Amino acid sequence: MQSPLNNVGLFRAWGASHTISTDGSKLAFIDNEFKAVWVADQKGLRTVWQGRSANSVFSIAWNQSPDKDTLYVSVGPSFSATRKVDIYAIVNVSGRPIVMRLTGGGFNNAFPSSNPEGTKIVFRSTRDHTKMYKNLYIMQDADVGEFGEGIVTRLTDGEWTDIHCQWSPRGDWIVFSSTRGKPIGAPLPDHGLDFAYFSIYLVMAADPSVVVRVVTGMDPDMNANDLPGHVNHPVFNPDGRSIAFTSDLAAVSVEPISMPMFLHPGRPYGDIFSVDIDPNDIHKNKDIDKINRVTHSRYGYSTHAWTRFVPNNPNTQWNMLVTLDYATANFRPACPYTHPDGGESWHMTGHLILPRRCC
Repeated sequence: MQSPLNNVGLFRAWGASHTISTDGSKLAFIDNEFKAVWVADQKGLRTVWQGRSANSVFSIAWNQSPDKDTLYVSVGPSFSATRKVDIYAIVNVSGRPIVMRLTGGGFNNAFPSSNPEGTKIVFRSTRDHTKMYKNLYIMQDADVGEFGEGIVTRLTDGEWTDIHCQWSPRGDWIVFSSTRGKPIGAPLPDHGLDFAYFSIYLVMAADPSVVVRVVTGMDPDMNANDLPGHVNHPVFNPDGRSIAFTSDLAAVSVEPISMPMFLHPGRPYGDIFSVDIDPNDIHKNKDIDKINRVTHSRYGYSTHAWTRFVPNNPNTQWNMLVTLDYATANFRPACPYTHPDGGESWHMTGHLILPRRCC
């Protein structure tokens, strides 16, 4: 894909909820049924988690430590705040995977992200709330979660939704999306889902009292009757100097009949944007005005990942995983859902595709 930013390339991949390992050698994602977790690495393309039914897994993330071959997954139905969702760790993904559950209590736990050392995990949960509000928590031991000697501490506290959290590569800040700024009188969540009013915030991992709003989807003078927007799925770039996010600030398609068919889209988050931040002073990142638009498309980009590695030819389709050692990237993974004639399946593309026929 063509990128409007000179130093940033764009590549579109199969599936959803993409996550790339810190060294860029492993790509993980889920299919559009939200049923299976896929990994592409030097061993090829394969599943490392298979749910019992559709809409049973979402929100996956690699451990940031290069020494830990661990993938975190949220197991349970998406967009269902009243349903139980647990966070699992898939350890030794490149070898013989071992699956471990990290959360308990029957709460809705999701969107895990480890610190750079890979020793702690931030996530969002409905625990401590009877009205299904969501706040951020930290597992102090990423290996055992909240079992055994493991404990969970609270990072944010309020009757709102804090979600889509990611720990910065430097380890000092955590970025997340939140509705904490919605105006008085705004509609209550419907079946656990908020009517937009999302903005991007930074919080200091060591001092949760320090919270700064970075980008907002609302007018400062907005009232409860105005149409709010979504600013969601924030991710840091590898050096922690920029944040990419998705938003409907630039509107969405008016021709949904021609859009891809996704089983669990939730809502159209719109295009991808980025914002440059000051990595040294969190307070200098309050309500940044300069925002870069990265994509301009009628498709809704809702999940994305940022990595350092680049392919040899940026104009070719990303059908081959590219590693830091280009000489070893000599395989072409085959999608198990591919039609015999080579056509891709809706499981991965989101499109309803008819196999080619010859008369």
